[in-house]
Amino acid sequence: MQSPEQLFKALGEETRLRLLHLLVVSEETLCVCEMMDALELPQYQISRHLRILKHAGLITSRRRGTWMYYSLERGKPGNNSLFDFLRDYLETFYVYTPFVKDIERLQKRLALREEDSCVVGLTSERNLHV
Repeated sequence: MQSPEQLFKALGEETRLRLLHLLVVSEETLCVCEMMDALELPQYQISRHLRILKHAGLITSRRRGTWMYYSLERGKPGNNSLFDFLRDYLETFYVYTPFVKDIERLQKRLALREEDSCVVGLTSERNLHV
């Protein structure tokens, strides 16, 4: 179980809140490159924040081929209540950019999936104009 310090530190940064928001609202398992496109941030930045969230026990990962997919860690005590709180709070409080724009970009990116898998090689806003 994560310590309260780890948990609150993980939640205390906007990029990590944005990543959790994507996972909570979409209720999907997301590939790193899908999150990169949604947040318009480079891979190293996304991976660093995902590592902190994983270490705090908030997300889990699994490898599918060469790609890493992340989802909410629902098996830990208290996490489901926390995710419900985050969904309600973030959707109420963050009704402005970047959270809303993140979800819009993610929805466009997820529409490009083939056989429920990420389509590689599509990055940045230029490829999301469908």
